[in-house]
Amino acid sequence: MFHNIRAVLFDLDGTLIDSAPDLGAAADKMRTDRGMPSLPADRYRPMAGAGARGMLGEAFGMTSEHPDYEALREEFFVNYERRMTHLPTVFDGVGQLIEQLLQKQMQWGVVTNKSARFTEPLILAMPLFTTAGAVVSGDTTPHAKPHPAPLLEAAARLELAPEFCIYVGDDERDIIAGLAAGMGTVAATYGYLGAKADPLQWGAHAVINSPTELLQLLGKA
Repeated sequence: MFHNIRAVLFDLDGTLIDSAPDLGAAADKMRTDRGMPSLPADRYRPMAGAGARGMLGEAFGMTSEHPDYEALREEFFVNYERRMTHLPTVFDGVGQLIEQLLQKQMQWGVVTNKSARFTEPLILAMPLFTTAGAVVSGDTTPHAKPHPAPLLEAAARLELAPEFCIYVGDDERDIIAGLAAGMGTVAATYGYLGAKADPLQWGAHAVINSPTELLQLLGKA
């Protein structure tokens, strides 16, 4: 699956950037605003890959079926929007990985379930993304991951057939979407994997424990 690859597509949070501090702080502010004690940042981190659902679940023990979920989710979004460019950092090795992909004359892009409301300011704020050939948000197409539509949209923007792309992500939904799109898939274990996650069971074509391990896969191919 890694022969004749011309582009690498990445999930965003937990794969390219570490936004857990901002996500956790946005949820924790909701607790302290209500007079509840603050929670340690490491309580939120394993749930960062699940976005608002994970953050509200950790902060309030709330599921998406709760009658107040929609209102609290929007409050969380507002908190996050106000601070999302404060603390995000690129995972170690990502800059080197992107540089090497460009030297290999390979295109790259981002496919995330984040709404464009959040994706676009982040992309503009971080120099890393100036060379991305495609950025597809969770609301760019009618369906978000695990549906393959966002990945197919990214491939189309790069003017490539899906089989010439691989997708790298740190959540099982990423692998499901990549497989459905007909792409090679790589599970990243260095992001926000919770204790119950087992990427070896996701069916990915490969698993990497650091961003630069992807270069080894491509080099072997």
